[in-house]
Amino acid sequence: QVQLVESGGGLVQAGGSLRLTCAASEHTFSNYRMGWFRQAPGKERDFVAAISRSGGSQYYADSVKGRFTLSRDNAKNTMYLQMNSLKPEDTAVYYCAARTSYGISFTPNEYDFWGQGTQVTVSS
Repeated sequence: QVQLVESGGGLVQAGGSLRLTCAASEHTFSNYRMGWFRQAPGKERDFVAAISRSGGSQYYADSVKGRFTLSRDNAKNTMYLQMNSLKPEDTAVYYCAARTSYGISFTPNEYDFWGQGTQVTVSS
């Protein structure tokens, strides 16, 4: 069972940048399709971005396309979410997740393992 730890959240002004990191506990990290989700207070957990096992394909929610970039380094068992041009509506707890089944998914309940989350707050 893989363990995931997010880091890199914080408080930033609108227009600023943050890089989130998701570190996995095991060397079989490359076997997992990975994703980022976010959850604002009182709202459902929403898809942000996902990446294939090799890192060659990335998928983004329309709300972050062109501003966020997802990548992974399988040699370091780590995934990165570079977030630029941040907006107040990006404020949420961000979670990384791992999926063992075939194919990319945009649905939270189709992911098998989750991190504890990291808070991102964007001030206006």
